[in-house]
Parts: sequence; structure tokens; C-alpha cells
Amino acid sequence: MRPENLKDLSVVIPSFDEEENIKLLYPKLKSVLEGLKKNYEIIFVDDGSTDQTYDFLRKICKDDENVKALVFRRNFGQSAAISAGFDYARGDIIVTLDADLQNDPEDIPRLLEKMNQGFDVVSGWRVNRKDPFLRRRLPSYISNWLISLLTGVKLHDHGCSLKAYKKEVAKEIKLYGEMHRFIPALASWVGASICEVKVRHHPREYGKSKYGFSRINRGFLDLLTVKFLLSFATRPIQIFGKFGLISVFLGFVCGIVLIVMKFIHGVDMTGNPFLYLSILFLLIGGQFISIGLLGEIISRIYHESQNKSIYSVKEVLGYKKGG
Repeated sequence: MRPENLKDLSVVIPSFDEEENIKLLYPKLKSVLEGLKKNYEIIFVDDGSTDQTYDFLRKICKDDENVKALVFRRNFGQSAAISAGFDYARGDIIVTLDADLQNDPEDIPRLLEKMNQGFDVVSGWRVNRKDPFLRRRLPSYISNWLISLLTGVKLHDHGCSLKAYKKEVAKEIKLYGEMHRFIPALASWVGASICEVKVRHHPREYGKSKYGFSRINRGFLDLLTVKFLLSFATRPIQIFGKFGLISVFLGFVCGIVLIVMKFIHGVDMTGNPFLYLSILFLLIGGQFISIGLLGEIISRIYHESQNKSIYSVKEVLGYKKGG
């Protein structure tokens, strides 16, 4: 038997005003988990709901010792809810899914089968999505293509909430903004092996979607942040320095053109655009290089003050205990 404070499986469910859906999801999920014959826990994260979600969660937590609930003071967003679930989860494997019944709990065993093959992260792929095309599916197709292109993590469906993680991978991931959709990309930064599994998707029957066009711009800005973190977090001079060198080079080119125009063709420099371009490019180049150097200093202060390594050790071989 495992100690009571440890579990084989933790299921994290962010929820915001999903009272009707949770009442149907809970018995269905419990039935699936009981069939797995594993030591499990269900963690609901009430993200500032204004309906009766809290009352229902309070009741089932009292009646079922396998259910836990984290109640936020206000709505902090899905990334914060998932992050809290990761922090409180005690399972060797952590599964996340939405509370809106569009994810099917019966697909959880399929994710766990892939985990048993040695993967660190298994992501669901909603092959036949039951969402409106223009408002949800089309933006999702574009987003998935762009995320795969910029992060190098090739998944068909980055936005599917139904995912499974090894505990050690999930607990290394720090989420901010709308970054929950980029968890596989962030996991790849620590060397996690990732795959995806086709899962079912159901139309929403109760409540209303929390997604809309207003989240697209926030998601795009977070994608740029993730790209920077994946590629340049520990070497910011490589991106800012490149822009700086290009700008300095263009400044020198404009300067050479300026000299040729002045001394060979006798062109008056008063109001000459190449004069201003040369000065502008040189100033911008100097600023970019300065930003890169400051970024290098900040990066080193961050890693050293947090005692945070720039690499992740998966396994240590050859050391003896106490050695």
C-alpha cells in the first residue's frame, strides 16, 4: 500500500460557473477512476465561481474522501487554476480536463496507456471538435499551426485541456497569463517526451463558453513570451544583439552612402535622409545591444538568486547514498 499522502493518479479540474456540468461530470469521472483500480484523487479548482459550484463541491468533499477542492477568492483564470492543481496534486501522474463535459473522462485510460510506454506528457487531440467553426475551430487551427511552428512542438491540438503529465514534469512548470495552452512547449524545455492521443469531444450542453476573440491577442502575446523563454531565456543577448548588429550595420551602410554622396558627387548634406537614417540605425543598434547585455545580467541574477539551474536532470547514475 502507498502512504495515504501519496497517490497513483491526480485529476485536476479547473471550473468557473460550471455547476450543472460538474454534477454530471463527477459520477462519470468517479466511475472511470474506480475502474482503473488505482489510488486516486480528484482536485476541483473553483476559479471564483458565482453560481452554486462551491456548495456542490463542499458537499462532495464531505461525502468522498478522494475529492479535494481549491476555492479561489476571485477568478484568476485557467492557467492559475491548473498551476494550483499541480502544486497540490500528490499523484505520480497528473491528468487535467475541463469541467464543461466536452472532454470525456472515459478517454483517461487511453492517456495512461501512452504514459505507460514511457512518455512524460500525453496530450489529447480532439479530432472531431463539436465547436462553432468560425468562432472556435478556425482560430484554433491557426493557433495550433503557429504554436507548432514557433515552439517546435508538433501537436495537432495544443488547446485540448485533456492531458496527462508525470508529476516531476508538471511541478517544474510555472504558468502565467494564458500559458496553460503552451504547457507541452514549456515541458519540452526541460526535455520531456511528448505525444498525443485522439480523444472524443462533445458539444457543450450547459453554461456558456469562457473563450472568445478577446483571448486571441492575449494568447498571441503569451506565445511570443513562450518562444522567447524556450529559445533565449538564458541568452537574451542572442536575440537583442542580432537586431542590434543588423541595425549598426545598416547605420554604417547609410554612413558610407553619405560619404560617397558628399565627397564624390558633391551632394549637400543639409536635410539628407541618409544622415538621419545613419544616426537612427546606430542609436537603435546601441540600444538593442544594451538591452541584450542588461538581459544577460538579469538572467544570471534570476538563476543564481533562485538557485535555479538552466538544465533539468532526469536521472543520476553511479552515485551511492551518502556518497
